Amino acid sequence: MSSLTRRDFLKSSMIAGATMAVASPFSKVRGANNDIRIAVIGTGGQGGGHCRQLSKLEGVRLVAVCDADLSQAERIKQSNPDVKVYQDLRELLDDKSIDAISSATPNHWHSLVTVLACQAGKDVYIEKPVSHEIWEGRKMVEAARKYNRIVQTGTQKRSSSAHKEAFEWIHAGNIGAIKWSRGFCYKNRGPGSNGIVNGTNGPNPLPESIDYNLWCGPAEMEPLRREKLHYNWHWVWNTGCGDIGNQGVHEMDLARWALGDSAKALAPAVFSFGGRFGVYDAGETPNTLVSFYDYKPAPLIFEVRGLPSKKGARNLDNYRGTRVGIVVQCENGYFQAGDGGGYIWKNDGTRTDKQFSGKGGGNHYQNFIDAVRSRKVSDLNADIEKGHISSALCHMGNISYRIGRHKSPEEIKETIKNSDMMDSYERVLAHMEANEIDLTMEPMAIGPMLTMDPKTEKFTGQLSEMANMYVKRNYREPFVVPDEV
Repeated sequence: MSSLTRRDFLKSSMIAGATMAVASPFSKVRGANNDIRIAVIGTGGQGGGHCRQLSKLEGVRLVAVCDADLSQAERIKQSNPDVKVYQDLRELLDDKSIDAISSATPNHWHSLVTVLACQAGKDVYIEKPVSHEIWEGRKMVEAARKYNRIVQTGTQKRSSSAHKEAFEWIHAGNIGAIKWSRGFCYKNRGPGSNGIVNGTNGPNPLPESIDYNLWCGPAEMEPLRREKLHYNWHWVWNTGCGDIGNQGVHEMDLARWALGDSAKALAPAVFSFGGRFGVYDAGETPNTLVSFYDYKPAPLIFEVRGLPSKKGARNLDNYRGTRVGIVVQCENGYFQAGDGGGYIWKNDGTRTDKQFSGKGGGNHYQNFIDAVRSRKVSDLNADIEKGHISSALCHMGNISYRIGRHKSPEEIKETIKNSDMMDSYERVLAHMEANEIDLTMEPMAIGPMLTMDPKTEKFTGQLSEMANMYVKRNYREPFVVPDEV
């Protein structure tokens, strides 16, 4: 494995900054025939999709790939023989023949790779959640603005015409005022699924193709005490954010978008309850989580479930027919939607003829490329600031949970004051019973109601000192997101 020193890292960063200083942010992209030359960083399952989709776009050339696991990058090269292969992303960013990057690294790398790319004068398509903590998401926004970069978030449903039309129709008051917006992420993370983190008694050997120091980057370089390195990092706090920040951030973004102007910044308060039930593995993040965001006049509620509808079943629960999607409850009806749009329903559960349909965000990469050419941030459907706010909401929910305390079902019931949150809680209790979860043996945790200052993006008031410890991580030298980007 290669060894990185702080001096080497800072030297590389200084070179990137110097490159940016002489590059005009509004100059035409370089390359033959005005092609946009793009590199993909992180070439696993999601990154492989980036390579395929971007290569299909007119005027776009995939010219390089990068992965701390060289075997993954070499796999892409097999079907793209002309691409350059890098293992160290800093070397890629120093390559002046690259105009833009598309990054699908694990979450803990998202912020630093974006900041460094902006400093190097490259535009960025960054996967969701855009950050691993709240603080570093704001640094990404600052870097994009300072270096006049186009930075798109991988929440592709922002490019869905159906959702845009639906929310405009709702905001026009067609079914009355919004009472609440709910997001749902009911996905199979139970026994036998890819949500399971099989642990080991001692550190596992790493394949020779992986530079583990590079792979860990800003995160703690902990020994690998799980059987699977890739993907299962989602369920470990050091590198992942659980399903609320994995699949859930898509629906969080939609639920926030549905609320309109009242949810353009972080929620003023949050609390969560949940736990990791019925899997008995080495994972840390909850597979059941409900978070309440106290937006006014209508709150946002988010629900994560990873267990089946009942013990031994293969199907999952749903809420009004929704497993992965949103429900926006208004005075005179509600909107229910998944990937490709949805319908307006009456409050008695009757579906109306009012439907919003269209592409489910399939042109999201094209939207990024169009903005790279126009040099207009306003052309982006999912600018980095939108991605930052929605990602930070996921982190807020996780933080309340993480500093919570285990309590009995009766104690939790006494704590919950909001009637809409009580509805969620009672449905979770029924879900636990159906899965034969004994809450005396596997108690549920409930976090405090934390207050947030949306301007400073820090917690205030009771338990804020503890909560703010999770707002910014302790970075591992030399992989540090700088205070001044």
